[in-house]
Amino acid sequence: MASATSLTTLEDEVNCPICQSILREPVTIDCGHNFCRGCLTRYCEIPAPDPGEQPTCPLCKDPFHPEGLRPNWQLASVVENIERLKLAPPGLGEGLCEEHEEKIYFFCEDDEKQLCVKCRETLEHRTHTVRFLEDAADPYREQIHRCLESLKNEREDIQGIQFREDQRIQVLLTQVATKKEKVILEFEHMCRFLERQQCLLLTQLEELGGDILKQKNEFESLVQSEICRFNALISELEEKLERPARELLKDIRSTLIRCETRKCRKPEAVSPELGERIRDFPQQALQLQREMKIFLEKLLFELDYEPAHIFLDPQTSHPKLLLSEDHQRAQFSYKWQTSPDSPQRFDRAICVLAQAGFVGGRHTWVVAVDLAHGGSCTMGVVNQDVRRKGELRLRPEEGIWAVRLAWGFVSALGSFPTRLSLEENPKQIRISLDYEVGWVTFSNATTQEPIYTFTASFTGRIFPFFGLWGRGSSFSLSP
Repeated sequence: MASATSLTTLEDEVNCPICQSILREPVTIDCGHNFCRGCLTRYCEIPAPDPGEQPTCPLCKDPFHPEGLRPNWQLASVVENIERLKLAPPGLGEGLCEEHEEKIYFFCEDDEKQLCVKCRETLEHRTHTVRFLEDAADPYREQIHRCLESLKNEREDIQGIQFREDQRIQVLLTQVATKKEKVILEFEHMCRFLERQQCLLLTQLEELGGDILKQKNEFESLVQSEICRFNALISELEEKLERPARELLKDIRSTLIRCETRKCRKPEAVSPELGERIRDFPQQALQLQREMKIFLEKLLFELDYEPAHIFLDPQTSHPKLLLSEDHQRAQFSYKWQTSPDSPQRFDRAICVLAQAGFVGGRHTWVVAVDLAHGGSCTMGVVNQDVRRKGELRLRPEEGIWAVRLAWGFVSALGSFPTRLSLEENPKQIRISLDYEVGWVTFSNATTQEPIYTFTASFTGRIFPFFGLWGRGSSFSLSP
């Protein structure tokens, strides 16, 4: 009986070149090619470019006579047999040797061939390792089970990688969206600032232009007055020259004195004060230059550092700290909270850590401080193994890099605390961590004024760190 492969091959041989399906009512045209009668009839109905031109074969393009179609009964019989084989019940002929038409019982390990009893006795397989089908299949089943287990494990690993990478992609997409929002927001602010600066500078230039025109009119009026005065004197002298001696000498001394003692005023078109204003006008754009520099530095900084969404860890919080429900705000309280003691909790230092730390990358977050009643707030980063029990010395040697706001001053808590001189007492402090470089940078989040930078060599996980003291003192977090 024909195998499935040979049956498929036969099907390919009896396909219609037009519809690509098995031939229906096959007909042969002059060139010898075969087509479905219906397909060729529809093909002939397509109008030819030149009326009266004979249709051509879809395959070889030879002309043929549509009225000379010849039914191919032999090919139709072949098509009928193929379709009958396709409809035969499944399993017919399975398990029989193709050569001897005997049932198959054995498997030759050497040739990897299934054998019947007659095949088994042939010289070809007499010296080979031949086993019953089930006995031969058992080792292969075990190998298949091992392969399946290995493939499933590898599939789980790939699925795990896919899951992790999908999460990473989502994080990256979120970061891109955040950066996009920041770019849009910063440029909107800059556009509004530039519009204000443009209006201001144009107004000043309009004023300068108006002052120039005003002084121009005054200058022209003064010059015209002087020219008129000189014209009068010149006309008087020219008239004297034309007169007889008796009339020329009349009041001649007075006339000459008026000419010789005249005062020629030499007016200036632009006053020195206006000239200085024009010369110094570029100084008006210095603020624009400073703002553009700050804008670019801020934009590059925010695109370079990843905004960190920080949440306070209640497991580390000192009992005198009240944490908000969203764990992004803390307030000092003299009343101790009911908090179970644990190795992670601070018991002497009124501090709290963030829930998640960093083992690499560049991260930034903002701390808004409220010290209305004269308390203090400490903020920075710490090593994961920072001391939780007993006295806590806030300095880099203890794995703490922090600054403190207290009583209107900011101090860097180095090996020896240093009071910093700032132009403005910050209400919001931006903390930026560059793990690989080893920088912890503090700056005024409102004015972008740098406050202090620690340089360190980080190992292990680094956690954001916060401390409070004083009635009503509080802080809140934002990226």
